[in-house]
Order: sequence, then C-alpha cells, then structure tokens
Amino acid sequence: MSRRFVTVGHRGAMAHRPENSLASFALAEEAGVDQIELDVRMTADGELVVLHDDTLDRVAADERGRGHGPVAELTLAELREIPLASGLPVVTLAEAYEATSVEIQAEIKAPACVEAFAAFLRSHPAHAARTWVTSFHPEPLVALRTLLPDVPRGLIVGSHPDADGQPALAAALAEIAASAFYCHWTGLTPEHVAHWQGLGYQVHAWPLRERDDLERALAWGVDGGTADDPLALLAWLREAASA
Repeated sequence: MSRRFVTVGHRGAMAHRPENSLASFALAEEAGVDQIELDVRMTADGELVVLHDDTLDRVAADERGRGHGPVAELTLAELREIPLASGLPVVTLAEAYEATSVEIQAEIKAPACVEAFAAFLRSHPAHAARTWVTSFHPEPLVALRTLLPDVPRGLIVGSHPDADGQPALAAALAEIAASAFYCHWTGLTPEHVAHWQGLGYQVHAWPLRERDDLERALAWGVDGGTADDPLALLAWLREAASA
C-alpha cells in the first residue's frame, strides 16, 4: 500500500464513546486517526456547538429532556441544563479544538453558523491550519470560499448522481473550489473515483463499516474514508499494509 489513506473518525470514535464528546475525540486521536469529523451548529446566543441533530431529542437522557425545540432556539446554558443519555455535556467548538491536536473535519450542519464559524477560525489561526470544512449544503461552502479562502473545503453527497446529474455536481464542486468530494458508496464506481481525481479532487468514501469497505476503497484508489469505529479501521489498514 504505497499511497496514504486518510482515516477519519466519525464524530470521534462513536462506536466506543458518546458521539461528538471529548471522550470520543480523545479515543479517536489516541488510536491514531488522521482527522476527527465533528458537526457544527450555533445556539440562540451565538455559541458554536458540536451536535449532529437540530434538536437534542435523540441524545437526551429521557422524555423529560425531549421536546425542547431546535438547538438554534436555545442558549448554550439551556442546552447544558438538559441531561443527555451519555451523562456528558454538550461540547462547544472551542472546547473540541482545545482538546485535540489532529486535523478537524468540521461539517457545517446549520448554514446560518457560517459567519460565526469563519470568525472563530480567523481568530484562531492555529485551529484554522488544521481544519477541513465540509457540508451537504453547497451554499455555506461557497461563502467560506471567500470568508476562509485558505481552509480546504469538501462537498458531501448521499449518493453519486447518474450521468444526467454529474454536470450539476461538477458545477457545484467548481463553485466551491473544493479540495475534496465525500461520497456515499451508493452509485459510486471506480470510474467515478478516477474521473474526479483526474479533475484534481480528493475522493473520500463513506461509511467504512466493514473490512470489505476498506478493501474496496483501497482497490478503487480512494483517498480516504470515514468510520464510526476508527480503531477497527486502523487495525484493518495495518493488516492490509503487512499483507
């Protein structure tokens, strides 16, 4: 295995620790991931927080913690008063950066947080230097092309489009000035991987849940991938390297 394969811990090491928690990030970094993926949203009082969903309903400890409404309508203090099933507090983006040293793949979940996110990284150049920013939404990435021109950007898609949809994807990647393209396995082929790499984009595949997923990624020449269990992914990589 001659080329570097970028290993990404999804929400840290969420197969072993509560997702998007400092404990999850610490385990992923200890295991040796290249990047930690986390999700960025903004509270009602302008705090950047690390949460996947737009509410706490899924991760709340019990029914009493549910039904509080969107994260964007709650302050950080209010969020931290809601007990989570993990027993751990909601993490701010600043806390996540301070607790880690590897590259961060920051996925913009709420486009409204883009200006605050850009301001945060501009005020923390060392954090910006180890950041990749991604989103399923092209619009915030287009904005960040101007707001944070030196931070690499990547578009995430839930499936690879058919031939009719590929011109729109090409246009979006060009408008974003993307460095990377993060594609679900659905619809993806080795020919697609080679095509987008030939245009200068890194191609990452997700998710990597089984060893077969990694073997497929390596066979297709994919540049990297995201795993809920980065410890397993890294073990599979070591086995592949020694084969």
